[in-house]
Amino acid sequence: MDQVIVGKFISQERKRKGYTQKQLSEKLGISDKTVSKWERGNGFPEVSLLLPLCRELDITVNELLVGERVSEEDYRKKAEENMVNLVKEAQESKKKIILSTMVATLTMIAATPLFVISGAIPMENWIRIVLIVIGIIVIVLGIVIACVLDRDAGAFECPACKTRFVPQMGDYIMGAHTITKRKLKCPSCGAYQYCKKVLTK
Repeated sequence: MDQVIVGKFISQERKRKGYTQKQLSEKLGISDKTVSKWERGNGFPEVSLLLPLCRELDITVNELLVGERVSEEDYRKKAEENMVNLVKEAQESKKKIILSTMVATLTMIAATPLFVISGAIPMENWIRIVLIVIGIIVIVLGIVIACVLDRDAGAFECPACKTRFVPQMGDYIMGAHTITKRKLKCPSCGAYQYCKKVLTK
């Protein structure tokens, strides 16, 4: 599913119906910034908006996911492709999350002995410092790799406007978080609150 192609299709069908972005957003109960974001290919409608959006534009969900009008013969084939792609995206996101957890765990396992050895065994101070520095480098690299994998796995969903987005790395790292949520600023509505981690964009 290509968000840019889908965005162009939404724009094309909106214009065909004679709606402005504001008129379409009012019909869907969302902000016109959200519609603009979809049309630029920077986001995708959340699941609860798919049917209302398709009703307003007189298209099928399948056509929306493909980003083009689909003939009756192609409908079933495209629907199956879309389903497979969504399942594949969710599976890839799960793998990245698992890998991120493994990297973080292995990092701690690798770094801990360095700190223990540097404090428990008599040695020259410069060797002790080298071991501590290596331990810190291992931890920092592990955390960076784990963060990159976790950030790129799926997206975060804004509780206010339901927009799904991938945050900038700085925002991701600095955001307070729980296991499944992270405090982020939504690029669509500007709300700054705990956004839920989801497996698909």
